[in-house]
Amino acid sequence: MADRPGPIVLVAHSLGCVTVAHWAAARTRTVHAALLVAPADIETAEVPELVTFRPIPLRPLPFPSLLVSSSDDPWCSADRARRFADGWDSAFVDLGAYGHINSDSGLGAWPQGRELLTRLLTDAAPGPGAGPDAGPDAGSVAG
Repeated sequence: MADRPGPIVLVAHSLGCVTVAHWAAARTRTVHAALLVAPADIETAEVPELVTFRPIPLRPLPFPSLLVSSSDDPWCSADRARRFADGWDSAFVDLGAYGHINSDSGLGAWPQGRELLTRLLTDAAPGPGAGPDAGPDAGSVAG
């Protein structure tokens, strides 16, 4: 990301959501927006390799974000996902019962995910008169 010009869009899943929360405090790049899908609640997981990611930061992210969760995610309860969204000042979408929102969820190419990303980018679009670097770098949007 360091060598890409202009703002970037982050798309993260599971532990990647926690990584974004940690990274946001020390970031040096302009971030246009972040789509955060199925965050993993590593504070309740008994996985020794994840202890160094604790505690999960619950500070507002300095960019627009949307957290998408599932009501029956084995890695994060719906209440905890809502708490992450509140702490990160993220918009929140509960998809319903889709597990960890991954290939096992039966969502295929997940067109709803693309729609949510489009909505996030539209909502985060710079206002009139913004400079040429104000929009997202399309090459950095995961797809």
